[in-house]
Amino acid sequence: MWVLPEDLRFELKKPLGELLRGSEDEVNVKLKEWFRTHKPKTVIAVGDKVSSTLAALNIDVKLYIYDEKTKRTGIEKPEIKADRYITIKNPAGMLTKNSLNTVKETLKLEGSTALKIDGEEDLLTLPAIFYAEEDSVVVYGQPDEGVVVVNVNEERKNFVENVFRRMGVNFE
Repeated sequence: MWVLPEDLRFELKKPLGELLRGSEDEVNVKLKEWFRTHKPKTVIAVGDKVSSTLAALNIDVKLYIYDEKTKRTGIEKPEIKADRYITIKNPAGMLTKNSLNTVKETLKLEGSTALKIDGEEDLLTLPAIFYAEEDSVVVYGQPDEGVVVVNVNEERKNFVENVFRRMGVNFE
């Protein structure tokens, strides 16, 4: 299990990709337009609201990662449909070897996966970026600002690899 150091907490609060700002309705319109004009290889949704929103917009999502919480407050399970449903543990502010491996392996499977996290899903954005194919996107919520769309490319993967190294993650 690897803990996120304090110095990285501040760094990871900055959006890792394109921030779509606005109210919930405005962001939904922007997301719909974004997916109308872009055709990513794979889509990964991290977070309950993002998962529900992409499902409602009929976006083909390969991997949903959610924890049935928004801003650490319990909510109902997001309205998503997937080919398989898996639950794993991942404590807040940490990454476990099992969570990294589960993200990696589910991205190799045919069809879609809903990955419910017992704990917190925020940091699973990192392995989602690291293990996704290039030209995929990872979409996650930016609290009180909007939604971030990360185009997975070599630069983003290198950034995550550096974060992993700073956390002491053995991700091979």
